[in-house]
Amino acid sequence: MEEFYWFGLKAVPGVGNVTFRRLLERFDAPGAALAASPKELGGVRGVTPAVVEAIREGVWKRFADEECRRLAGSGARLVTFTSADYPKTLFEIPDPPPLLYVRGELRSNELAVAVVGSRRATSYGLLTTGRLAGALAGHGVAVISGMARGVDTEAHKGAIRAGGRTIGVLGCGIDKVYPPENRKLFDAVSETGCLVSEFPLGTLPLAENFPRRNRIISGLSRGVLVVEASEKSGSLITAQYALDHGRDVFAVPGNISFSACRGSNNLIKQGAKLVDCVEDILEELPGSFAGNRGCALEQTAAHTFSLTPKEAAVYELLARSSLHIDDIIVQTELTAGEVSSMLLHLELKGAVTPLPGKHFAVAA
Repeated sequence: MEEFYWFGLKAVPGVGNVTFRRLLERFDAPGAALAASPKELGGVRGVTPAVVEAIREGVWKRFADEECRRLAGSGARLVTFTSADYPKTLFEIPDPPPLLYVRGELRSNELAVAVVGSRRATSYGLLTTGRLAGALAGHGVAVISGMARGVDTEAHKGAIRAGGRTIGVLGCGIDKVYPPENRKLFDAVSETGCLVSEFPLGTLPLAENFPRRNRIISGLSRGVLVVEASEKSGSLITAQYALDHGRDVFAVPGNISFSACRGSNNLIKQGAKLVDCVEDILEELPGSFAGNRGCALEQTAAHTFSLTPKEAAVYELLARSSLHIDDIIVQTELTAGEVSSMLLHLELKGAVTPLPGKHFAVAA
């Protein structure tokens, strides 16, 4: 079972997302990396003697075996970064997770906006969240949030009420319902969209998990809307990720007398786009909505394609900016022949497009 080796490599102490990707780029498959000799492993940048020893000792096998059994009974499935339905927008962030646990339908290319905010939102904040999330869903835009209390919950519910898709990104294992009162919502989100987590099954909703969760919320979206956030709100972390990832940041103006609105109001001061109707968001999204208010947003059909580890290394670089072929060779540490081959394969898949002067970019 291929999942066994993906779980195993991820469980090796010292193998983070970056090292995981480098190992796959060198050995093409997790099983091959785990079976490689110490000398072969030592030639991979970032692989320390401690990592080599941990792989050799094989302690990872127990976790991998248990995780496969847990996955079989969880109702979830594993989506790796080489899978055709792995979201391609995640390649635009610095450390995309090599694997995701998914319940529901995850789409590789989907126009989506994240809606985040206070867990203790006011009635105005909840009403506004539901209205805007429903309007986005009604225009064919998927609504992403974090399944937390308050704004997150209402964002998911607003999209579902409008008959649209919504994606819940979890800060715990996909088999854990948090908060517990959202059990029915968990089921509804997985039926109308999907639930996503990068954390192993059984992971508890610990505070340190949520900042990592927030980078995936941003990575999956084309923009982040903040509704009622205090000055120390976790929603501001998501907004900062959005800026780092080149996403648009939107904010709903709140009551200046409420401390719960100071963070979101400060975002507007700092340049976030003020939102008082859904058109303020739609006109910034890719598509044909701008200048055509009141009509459904048209989305161009995107290619769905799988990637080999080496193709993923090239695609990830180009997802951030177009590059000359020489720069791709230097940054991937692949040979010129390998890069040329990868670019040809990616072009045939419709994933990248050649530009003048031996430059390449991801296909629109």
